[in-house]
Amino acid sequence: MKKKLSYRDKLLELAYIYNVKEIQDYTKNRKNLTTGQIELILKKNKIIIPKEFKTSFFKENFVKPVTKFKSSIIDYKEEKIRDKNRFFRRVENYKYDTSRKFNHSVNNLWKGAGSAGINFLNVLPKLGTTVKNFFGNLFTDVFNSIYNQQIDQKSARNVIIGFFVIVGVTTVIYSGYNAYKNYDFSSKKIETKKPEPKIKKETKKPEPKIKKETKKPEPKIKKEAKKPELKVKRNNVAEVILPDLNLKTETVIQLFKDVDYDLRTVRNEKLVKPIYFTQFPRDLDNLQSVQLKKETFIKIVLPLIVAENEKILDDREKLKTLIEKKFTTDTEKQWLRQKLLEYKVKKSDLEELMFRMDMIPVSIALAQAAKESGWGTSRFALEGNAIFGQWTWDGQGIAPLKRDGDKKHKILKFPILRASVKAYKNNLNTHKSYSKFREKRNQLRKKNKSITGLALTDTLKNYAQTGSEYTKILNQIITQNRLSDFEPVRLVNSVKQIELNS
Repeated sequence: MKKKLSYRDKLLELAYIYNVKEIQDYTKNRKNLTTGQIELILKKNKIIIPKEFKTSFFKENFVKPVTKFKSSIIDYKEEKIRDKNRFFRRVENYKYDTSRKFNHSVNNLWKGAGSAGINFLNVLPKLGTTVKNFFGNLFTDVFNSIYNQQIDQKSARNVIIGFFVIVGVTTVIYSGYNAYKNYDFSSKKIETKKPEPKIKKETKKPEPKIKKETKKPEPKIKKEAKKPELKVKRNNVAEVILPDLNLKTETVIQLFKDVDYDLRTVRNEKLVKPIYFTQFPRDLDNLQSVQLKKETFIKIVLPLIVAENEKILDDREKLKTLIEKKFTTDTEKQWLRQKLLEYKVKKSDLEELMFRMDMIPVSIALAQAAKESGWGTSRFALEGNAIFGQWTWDGQGIAPLKRDGDKKHKILKFPILRASVKAYKNNLNTHKSYSKFREKRNQLRKKNKSITGLALTDTLKNYAQTGSEYTKILNQIITQNRLSDFEPVRLVNSVKQIELNS
């Protein structure tokens, strides 16, 4: 007797009869496909499914509408979460823009006051000459009139003697009064200063220690911050995103030389300067040296990845403190709500939020960025700042040139490079396709082992259609370019942050 086969098994037999390689590859890799997925693959390969294979009336009229309704509800929830995240990002950008405009207006006001003061100082010499000429002419006229008049000698002598006597008496009285006043004031100072030194000595003992502690890092900050500022001003770099004003690759390489940004020192010191580019240079592919092209790409992307990792780790430490607290303030509750939305955690589960809120290894991020963007030279990276090739169906993206006619996906577009890095890390920390990645990362953290890229690449098979071949390519990029050296790299906190439009 023949064994009764299920509808799914019949579809699989039909796939093997017509030699559908896509379904065969999935079964070889031990990936379970649903009946709906198998039907779609068969229809895509233009294989007609017999009528007897069709599903029952119950499935067609009850099960499928319910599943579609559930998926539409899930999509609606995710869209609302995206809208909320966009609103919070707009609020943050508005705060940033208002602070920047306020600083700009204060600087303009200060410059205007300085120019007004200089003009006033320029007026003072002219005013002095006019006053001098006025009083000089006045006194000359007075003395000339006195000289021309005929005055009695005795009366003139008496007037002169009286004048000098009055002047002498007033000067003596005024000097005596000042001496008396100064004498009293100095004596008061001497009397009050006797008990004060003890109090001042007692209070000033801890003060110099505090001042020394606070003043030690300040000169370093000023010295290190002044170096990149001079170079940036020379290139006329603005903080506003201007996609049409692109720096050439030669200018970017020269800038790295000016600020002493070298990958050898980064590998040795495990520190990178926070120089953030908003776009890739469009002529990066024109470099003849492949090694120089790769190094320039790593120098641009590395600070963005490290900065996002440090922000995630800071949020993780803050979450730990809030979990341990018994009572939280309104601002802390608002912060928790925002993070729950950002990491797509339901039912206010703080343990799940801690599970998802974690760093992405630097080597994996660099390898995937290099693979998906063609080392910063792909059309998606140059036109849409899309480093990691994330898909979207909302319309805010760039359509691939070799896309199939039945597919409507696009590559997600970003205003700046750092937004692409942030979206990539949020994708790995929230999407259900990368749950194995998060579980293995959590196991490494519980065992107090270092979270490295080579230990987690095998969990990213779902990132691309090639599956295990994709993970092999990532391992090859990491080992050939020594990207594991950048795992413990941190930002140089003493260097002032610079944002550059390339």
